[in-house]
Amino acid sequence: MTLSNAETLPVATVHHIRDTCLCLAAQRAARALARRFDVALRPFGLTNGQFSLLVALNQAQPPAIGRLAPFLAMEPSTLTAAVKPLARRGLLRVIPDAKDRRARRVQITLEGVALLREAVPAWRAAHAALDAELGEGTAAALRRGLAEIRSLPADGAG
Repeated sequence: MTLSNAETLPVATVHHIRDTCLCLAAQRAARALARRFDVALRPFGLTNGQFSLLVALNQAQPPAIGRLAPFLAMEPSTLTAAVKPLARRGLLRVIPDAKDRRARRVQITLEGVALLREAVPAWRAAHAALDAELGEGTAAALRRGLAEIRSLPADGAG
């Protein structure tokens, strides 16, 4: 079924949303950044999301999935799905919580740390190139702006 122009939103409305919607702009920028870092991390068999997850796990005490998910801005079920391929590769493991056997913690393995050590120089090089392309101060301003957005309430009441 083909829609007529009378049935669709006015082009001016579509352009206004395209040009002003922060959510759309953030999604488009996030996808572009993800592609860039996916390319940089491909030689290590990692995506940017997997790299970020491993970095978040690089700590002495393995975090609970319930605590890690909000830090990564993920739903617990999405995080659980993201953990599985890395666990199969031996880069991390899921262990029961010592105090609550129903809760699970995620722990990076020595193999995971070794892979991070190999991948970090590629990540640094990709980040340095990006910072240089963006120009002085732009990356820092973006980080500040994104941090402000992260601190806003999700329901818009604030």
